[in-house]
Amino acid sequence: MGTRFQFRSPRPAWTQILVSLLIAALGLMGARALSEVDQDLRIMYTEYTLGATDLAHISADVMRYRTIIVRSLEAPTQKDFERITKSLPDQRARIQHAVDRYAAATLRVSRSGRSEPEDIQSVRESLDAYFAAASRTIALLSQEWTAGSPHEAAELRRKAEVHAADNAGPKLIQVSLALDRLLETVADVAKDMRDEGTRTIRMTSTTLIIGSFLLAVLNLFITRTPPRVEAALRPSAVHRERQETPAFSLPLERTDSIRRRE
Repeated sequence: MGTRFQFRSPRPAWTQILVSLLIAALGLMGARALSEVDQDLRIMYTEYTLGATDLAHISADVMRYRTIIVRSLEAPTQKDFERITKSLPDQRARIQHAVDRYAAATLRVSRSGRSEPEDIQSVRESLDAYFAAASRTIALLSQEWTAGSPHEAAELRRKAEVHAADNAGPKLIQVSLALDRLLETVADVAKDMRDEGTRTIRMTSTTLIIGSFLLAVLNLFITRTPPRVEAALRPSAVHRERQETPAFSLPLERTDSIRRRE
């Protein structure tokens, strides 16, 4: 007759269930905190580090655009004028594309009240005003080469120079100021995100330390066998030993003497 084995799954105690739930909760909390910090780091790199670089390029491109306007005022011939101003449309498109790319990112408001949407709108308005003034300067210079007399050509050049200095110049300063404000807002928002990530890491670390200590206490004290259960198990063990031990046994010498008498 073969021996039959039966597999019985042990039922976990309530203390084991509690410890398992605490471990799962701590793991989920740590994973969520790390995910938030990782997302903030990605945003800071893709939208703020690269965004600040794009804004610096915008400032350099605007100054380059201004330099081309000044050079066109000094062009001796129409051919030189057309060669110098040929790159202006590409320069303007590159500047506007950089602004639109930054505006398409997630814009925020800092804790101090600085607003990225408002500042990017100010940059756009100042750029539109400057490009309109620069286009007026280029239009006056273009009319110079088709003027009917040298006097008219000289008058158009004078108007272009005055317009470039008195009208386009102040608008270029407004563009620089708007870009500076936007850069300061970007730095302020990035600082808020860094502080928030640091606070999240500290809170998560403290929670994990406290939770680990609590789990250690539960493992050492709560999961031990209660004294009542141990006391209840002892009589049954003693009773089992008594059942396994013979009730009566004679020494070997008395058994031999009884056999001789018989």
